[in-house]
Amino acid sequence: MADVSKANPQGAERLGYLGLGLMGAPMSRRLLEAGYQVTVWNRSEGKVAPLVEAGAKRADTPRALLANSDIAFMCVTDAKAVEEVIFGPEGLGAAAGTGKLVVDFSSIHPDAARDLAKRLKDANGASWIDAPVSGGTKGAEEGTLAIMAGGEAADIERVRPYILSMARRFTHMGPTGAGQTTKLCNQVIVGCTMAVLAEATRLAVNAGIDAKRLPEALAGGFADSIPLQLFVPRMAQGIHSPPLGHIATMLKDLDTVADVAQATSTPVPMASLAGQLFRLAKAARGADADALEIYKLSAAER
Repeated sequence: MADVSKANPQGAERLGYLGLGLMGAPMSRRLLEAGYQVTVWNRSEGKVAPLVEAGAKRADTPRALLANSDIAFMCVTDAKAVEEVIFGPEGLGAAAGTGKLVVDFSSIHPDAARDLAKRLKDANGASWIDAPVSGGTKGAEEGTLAIMAGGEAADIERVRPYILSMARRFTHMGPTGAGQTTKLCNQVIVGCTMAVLAEATRLAVNAGIDAKRLPEALAGGFADSIPLQLFVPRMAQGIHSPPLGHIATMLKDLDTVADVAQATSTPVPMASLAGQLFRLAKAARGADADALEIYKLSAAER
């Protein structure tokens, strides 16, 4: 195993990463490639071993990870998983946290982020940044993610150099919870775009033109976008492995949009329709299916 302590840039803080899934594994790998000392933890050991082979240190519990880190990054499935990592047995909240930072890349309800941040501060003195990400697995692998953050300005600047090893853009949007609210705006756009692109792709196929050429034909026009270029070829060719994201994840976020919209008296008819389409997709394709399988709702194929 590489001696990452020798590679750690002068003055750099010790980093930790919890949750080594589709996003966490490539993001933590980029930190290692930048030369930082990184300690990792994941519920399943199988996802830890490749990172240890790449030079990371292993923590047996979240508590041990924070004890050996100055900044702990986290990317897990939902608010329930975040709570378990923080306040479960041997969680982050059980370690001394004064002067330390927890940066949560998970997408959760803004109210949950505010509540968890306060409870963690009360439990051990650690500070919190909610920093959900956009850009998918491709962005995580290439370091081109967009990350939107809520928290104290000084904390944001403290983590900025480390974040920019994993992302192209890191924007401070306001106090705790603001990052999560910004991610919901992102998911309104992405979720609705997936549904619309699925509709356009199906129209092309049913009308007898080559849907795979839509990105080429529409490039540079008003319909052009990163989703058009990335999603349509995968829909048209049935490429769903590895998934760009799970149906259940998109549905969770769109359900949160609906909840926040109700609390703020915000009409969201398009996001509501997209949410119902993803709910149908979950029933038809399964929670862990690629979100782009929403395309298959419009045909009898299985």
